[in-house]
Amino acid sequence: MDKRFIGLGSINACLAVALGAFGAHGLKGTITPDMLDVFKTGVQYHMMHALGLLAIGIVSGKLGGKAALAGWLLFAGIVLFSGSLYALSLSGIGILGAITPLGGVAFLAGWIMLAVAAFRH
Repeated sequence: MDKRFIGLGSINACLAVALGAFGAHGLKGTITPDMLDVFKTGVQYHMMHALGLLAIGIVSGKLGGKAALAGWLLFAGIVLFSGSLYALSLSGIGILGAITPLGGVAFLAGWIMLAVAAFRH
């Protein structure tokens, strides 16, 4: 078990819930419906990968260092993918959308690294 990823997963799940509530109640009517959808996508991926961090925290002791690398990649994905979508939707600065694919690649690499850790164990 890796307490770092259980802690990061828990904190990020809490943030995803808070940001989801903020989007549903605080942003409705203040940003365009398209930008609200962008914000909601950030929240959705934020929560999914927060749960992934929790899972990695639970299994990492059995899978070794590659599982920890997977956890850091998922965390980087949350920051880059969801963070850029939050910033884009709130600011309207379109160039921020260029960061989002980097977060998506981090997510993909994290899940692949977890699979590698599982199959090599």
